[in-house]
Amino acid sequence: MNYLVAVLPDRIQAEAAYLALEKESIKSTILGRGYKTADEFGLIDPKEQAKKQARLMSFWLVPFGFFAGFTFSLITGLDTFAWAGEIGNHIVGGILGAASGAMGSVFVGGGVGLIAGGGDALPYRNRLDLGKYLIVVQGSETLTRQATRILRQFEPENIQGYADTTSV
Repeated sequence: MNYLVAVLPDRIQAEAAYLALEKESIKSTILGRGYKTADEFGLIDPKEQAKKQARLMSFWLVPFGFFAGFTFSLITGLDTFAWAGEIGNHIVGGILGAASGAMGSVFVGGGVGLIAGGGDALPYRNRLDLGKYLIVVQGSETLTRQATRILRQFEPENIQGYADTTSV
């Protein structure tokens, strides 16, 4: 399955492009105000994905970090916190290890995606937020080529084709 995404500046052009595609029996979808939203269409929000991945990583990294910190303190016999006593030192070591595991889950699990974002979904979401419209065509390579010729008449701000490699 191939995808074609065209960004049009206003609703009138988006509707005209949609009708031109429909005239050629090409099914398409309009995204924007008054039409489907990015979430309804399935445009993944990279920040949500990063949060979800970081949370998932924390479920095993925090307990592992606690165990590693506790074990390290036990093996080395360090008396870092004299006020805590022998057992307290090991527990504090475990807590510090758990905190390291939490930081690791943020950095490894998706912190970079949370800060920087990623993929093409974010620029498309930003354009929708600016009041622009997207026309999305799904179909074979021949269909998307035909749709590209039709959509170029409307002078879109951007037109991009994608090949879905997950359905192989």
